[in-house]
Order: sequence, then C-alpha cells, then structure tokens
Amino acid sequence: MTELNETALSELVGRVLGDLGGAVSVPLVRIGDALDLYKTLKEIGPSTADEFADAAGCSPRYVREWLAAQTASGYLRYEDGRFSLTPEQAFVFAEPDSPVNLIGAFDTAAAMAENQPKVQAAFKTGRGVAWGDQAGCMFCAVARLFRPGYVNALVQDWLPALDGVVDKLKAGASVADVGCGHGLSTILMAQAFPHSRFTGYDFHPDSIAAATAHARSHDLANVRFEVGRAQDFDGRDFDLITCFDCLHDMGDPKAAATHIRQALKHDGTWMVVEPMAGDKLEDNINPVGRLYYSASTMICVPTSLAQETGLALGAQAGEKRLAEVIRSGGFTCVRRAAETPLNMVFEAT
Repeated sequence: MTELNETALSELVGRVLGDLGGAVSVPLVRIGDALDLYKTLKEIGPSTADEFADAAGCSPRYVREWLAAQTASGYLRYEDGRFSLTPEQAFVFAEPDSPVNLIGAFDTAAAMAENQPKVQAAFKTGRGVAWGDQAGCMFCAVARLFRPGYVNALVQDWLPALDGVVDKLKAGASVADVGCGHGLSTILMAQAFPHSRFTGYDFHPDSIAAATAHARSHDLANVRFEVGRAQDFDGRDFDLITCFDCLHDMGDPKAAATHIRQALKHDGTWMVVEPMAGDKLEDNINPVGRLYYSASTMICVPTSLAQETGLALGAQAGEKRLAEVIRSGGFTCVRRAAETPLNMVFEAT
C-alpha cells in the first residue's frame, strides 16, 4: 500500500469539506434570494431569529436553521443572539447592482447540477448539448450572473477604453450586439446613448423574446432584437459590434469573425468581452479559473459542440487563442483594451 502523506491528506480533506459546504449552500442561498431573506435582514438590521421570521413572513423553525447555516458559512453575522448582514455581506447577497453580487453564480451552479445527466451522456458520445436543451433556465441564470459586471463596467469603463467609440455613440451610431442573450448589455448601451441605434441578435428564440419584453418594459425606442446567428445575422454598415461572453460558446467563431468584419463599416470596431484567462493551464489554476473551467465543462463546450463546426474554444481559451480567432476574420489589430478580475475586453479593428 502506498504510504500516505498525512499532512497532504489532511489539507486535501479540508479543501473538499470546504467545497462540500459551498455546494450544499447553493439551495440555501437561492431560497434566501427567492424569499427576500437577505433583503429583509438588511432592512430590519440585527434581530433575533423569531423577529426575523416574523418580518420575513416565514416559519420560525425553518428560519432558525437557515440562519444557523448561513452563519456557519460566513454569509451572516451572529452576535449577542442577533443575526445581521455586515456591509460586505450585504454587498454580495442583498444589493442587486453591486459589482460583486454573486446570486447569479448560485443560480448557475444549480443549473449546472441539473444539467449533469445530459453532459454526462455527452462525455461518451462526444456530441454537444444545445443551449436551448440544457436543464433548467440556464440562459436566465447566466444572464443574471453577468449582469453585475455589465452594470458596473460596460458604459463606465469598457466602451471608453475603445478608440473613438464613445464619441460615435454620443453622436449617433449603428450598433449590433451579437449573442445578446436576454439583452442586458444591449439595453444598458441603448439607455446610455439615446442617439444611437442598437440591434441585439441571438440564435436562441426564447432569449430574444425575453430581451424584447425587457426592452419594452423600459420603453426604449432605439433598440430592437432579432433571432440571428453570429455567422449570418442580417444587417450591414455597423459602427460597433459587440460580443459579450459568447465568442467561445459559438460553434464556428472563425466564421462569426469573418461575418462580423463584413458587417462593420471600414472604420468600425468589434468589442469582444471574454472570461479572464491566461494562455496556459498553469496560468489558470486559481479561483477564477476553477469556476470557469467547471462552467466550461458543463455549459460552454457542450453548447459549442452542438453547433456546426463545434470548435469548442472553452471559457479559458486565453488571449492568444482568442486573438487568432478574431484575426482569422480579417481584423489586423487586436488589443486588450480593458479588464476586470473576471473579464478581458478586446478591441478589434
């Protein structure tokens, strides 16, 4: 029998126990969000379990157990018999527009777990799992996951990092948001630049329906949504084309790059937002890489393999590989214009 390094074993078991604690917290966090428990606790401040249960309109016995679990996870504060949210905890769980609101990540984790049987079968066949066939409302969860980043960086940092683009948008530009999903990115841009015209394209009809309803609720006249694939969507002479966290999901991103170049004006810009990643596995062995590799296995690679060509770049393709794909479409200049801990923003011209 191989002799075990007891210290290494203890460290590994500790890590796994921490992971299991996080995994079993997923349904509890989602319950807290669905029932406005975090929001309620933030509003009423430090309170006993019974006071909190009364304010939340929930069963005291369930609430006591939920509060204990959340406290053990470090998601709530417990002191002198009262539970509360620290400002930092509220920033993560109770403020929807916070840049580090992570509720959408818990929704995505739940959808990934539900998706296991389909992806597990694909491991044997090598086939894909189409975006619209994935378990649960995967596209709803992913839209919510990306929303905080877009709300806090898209208009404020990413667009200004592009050469001359904001001036065009202020004056009145034509913009295509390709792979727009539920249209969160498209609508944020349309709200910020009312003189410009925005068209969101996505190959998933249900997402386009959700995006259209979202735009209607905001009474926006300068945005519309159409079903269309990245490699052959309608429309020409765009000043700006954007792709948010979707290039690596495409079956044929090289064909998409070629079509996008043809759809741009000669002096147009393509903005590509992709998950933060280094070019080698060794560069991505960190908490962000861990999340993205897992999501890539369960979502991104199956989605790409279900489409024509099925290049399956994966969510950790890295800057070098992504730049190669972008340049294959006829772009001569590709640069990293901005970044966050979770995203890289490329400008292609």
